[in-house]
Amino acid sequence: MESVQSILKQAVEEQASDLFIIAGKGISMKKEGVILPVRDDRLMPEDAEQLVRELYTLAGRSIDHYIESGDDDFSVSVVGTARFRVNTYRQRGSMAAVIRVVSFGIPDWKTMDIPTEVMKVAELSRGLVLVTGPAGGGKSTTLACVVDAINQSRNAHIITIEDPIEYLHRNQKSIISQRELAMDTESYVTALRASLRQAPDVILLGEMRDLDTIQTAMTAAETGHLVISTLHTVGAVNTIDRIIDVFPSGQQQQIRVQLAQVLKTVISQQLLPTTDGALVPAFEIMHLNNAVRTMVRDSRIHQIDGVIQTASAEGMVGMDDYILSLCKAGRVAPETALRHAMVPDQMRKKLGIR
Repeated sequence: MESVQSILKQAVEEQASDLFIIAGKGISMKKEGVILPVRDDRLMPEDAEQLVRELYTLAGRSIDHYIESGDDDFSVSVVGTARFRVNTYRQRGSMAAVIRVVSFGIPDWKTMDIPTEVMKVAELSRGLVLVTGPAGGGKSTTLACVVDAINQSRNAHIITIEDPIEYLHRNQKSIISQRELAMDTESYVTALRASLRQAPDVILLGEMRDLDTIQTAMTAAETGHLVISTLHTVGAVNTIDRIIDVFPSGQQQQIRVQLAQVLKTVISQQLLPTTDGALVPAFEIMHLNNAVRTMVRDSRIHQIDGVIQTASAEGMVGMDDYILSLCKAGRVAPETALRHAMVPDQMRKKLGIR
């Protein structure tokens, strides 16, 4: 059996996005959204274990936590090849891994089809910015591009708290401190609280996972820092609802008021397969103008979609309108547009599909 290093190299050469090491099936890779076999021979549990252990050796990381818990996240670099984000887990009693391929360099936001309006958040100096969407929807790439834009244009201290670190940033106009969970700090909330004593200007928080983390992030944004983070939600309305619902009912009105003050922008994104077999991101962009702030504060969040629809002059766009524009430009098929639409019935009418 080939070494895990040679398998990683092959994935990069073939421009795969993910690798799957799972017993009972041959090693597989995902290319442009389609899972394909790398090897026809089926992996036995002992083969999968050997490859997983090689990953830990390559990363210079102890396997003990994984053995004890059954799950682990870490990153690994292969010189001259790429960086990889690794998630190891147990399934049917055997070791398994899913590996995301991450380029060494920071992607060019223009070639990644990220709109200028998204990149404008790099100009903000304070407040909370959320980049949301499903796992594998391109959030990490968008965040890396925004941080890189700040790094190239501003004299600042940028602290990133990630699980694990994906893109490596070099100090340019800014100083960048990149911290990885388990390796550099014990949790998001611990690192976030500590960061407030580290003279930050910008804090990138990999994910807002729980009440304590959300509360601390909002406090950091309130005290004059730019905080950028993610949630696994699609759409601005769902995102705001999710944040408020995390808190006990007695605190929710206070959180609405606080959120209306600190939240600046919600960017939601998902990746759609194109007509030529690639992937293209679709975005929803909501900025908090006075109307949206009032709706958040007064618990009229369901009305926000209407504001987004009519505020294109302020740079806002709804997810379905963005998908429709991709379809009209011939980049995605009508069936794809319908499958990814937030309101399929309305999309069907707009596309003239019966």
